[in-house]
Amino acid sequence: MKIAFLSTSSPIYPSALGRWLPLARELARRGHEVHFITLHHEFCQGLGRPRLEAGVWVHTVAQMHVRGWGDTRRPLSGLELLRVALGGTVALWQRARAVRADVYHICKPQPMNSLAGLLVARERRRLYLDCDDYEAQATCFTGHWQRAVVRFFEDRLPRLVAAVTVNTRFLADRVQRLGVAPERVVYVPNGVERARFGRLDREVGDRLRLRYGLVGKPTVLYLGTLSLASHPLFLLLEAFPRVAQQVPDARLVWLGGGEDRPRIARRVQELGLSERVLFLGAVDPAEVPNYLLLADITVDPVHDDGIARARSPLKVLESMACGIPVVTGDVGDRREMLADGAAGLLVRPSDPEALAEGIVSLLLDPARRREMAESARERVQAYWWERLVEDFLRVYAVA
Repeated sequence: MKIAFLSTSSPIYPSALGRWLPLARELARRGHEVHFITLHHEFCQGLGRPRLEAGVWVHTVAQMHVRGWGDTRRPLSGLELLRVALGGTVALWQRARAVRADVYHICKPQPMNSLAGLLVARERRRLYLDCDDYEAQATCFTGHWQRAVVRFFEDRLPRLVAAVTVNTRFLADRVQRLGVAPERVVYVPNGVERARFGRLDREVGDRLRLRYGLVGKPTVLYLGTLSLASHPLFLLLEAFPRVAQQVPDARLVWLGGGEDRPRIARRVQELGLSERVLFLGAVDPAEVPNYLLLADITVDPVHDDGIARARSPLKVLESMACGIPVVTGDVGDRREMLADGAAGLLVRPSDPEALAEGIVSLLLDPARRREMAESARERVQAYWWERLVEDFLRVYAVA
């Protein structure tokens, strides 16, 4: 079967890097011809040629709706956004049409790839949709009209495709409430790619600890985009002074970049935490597993809202794959992912005191961390993409 994914996310952005490209590679290993047609955060004409990467044909065809990566990330707006959106839609449609796949899978119901998919579907091609987030709530928009447009596609597109894949049970319920029959909804959580996380070198982690002055320092790490619209990162900052009171040597490491890093850094200074907080910025995705080894524990701060319930957090799974206990709110599918708390610590969401208590309890209990690490390594076996791809393939059996 020839399968084409239509994405608006640059290949190194989280959803593409952690979900769609691993899926595409596993499908290719099973003998399918797979094309990943996408946009780029810094598009130039030299990127336009198709290239074969790990068995997948990657087509980067135009500029995405965000420029830059890490701390240089900047959402487009106004006429620039309209120009890029029109150009991206046309480029995605033209390349999708040229590929002539048997099935087309829209990666997230966003306007550009959705319109391109609907246009190519007029040529009697089967069209599917993957929902991995609740974009109308989670994205930082520069205008109210943008949120309205995204909400329109999130609400309408699921009813126009052959079937829908989702990564959380919240999203499965949501698309069914929109009128999609249950048999047309396939649940496939996010997973971990063995090629990235299956072989860890602890000595690399030791060298990184030495480089950043973390040897002997209990280290808490947050991995992800520094975007306050998507992640309640001030919740973690509110919790950390309580952590520092009980664990004076504790350090907080931010691994990742984003448009809100300056705001977060200012808040760090206001709280008097500058000596305890380290911003490492965005690193090469291939190096993320090594940098995770800096941590004694990782943290996924969340509110109990639609944004958190719609997420199957990659940061939790990647931490589990590295044998690093995670502290997160008891929201959505997180309890299932963490085996009812055996593979990580679940605390009350939206509560900085509960988050702080959870962090401190693990930092002061190495034996419990070791038990959780072992449970995490066992639990993550269910989330390797080589297993999850079998569930994903069921969607193409839907008429």
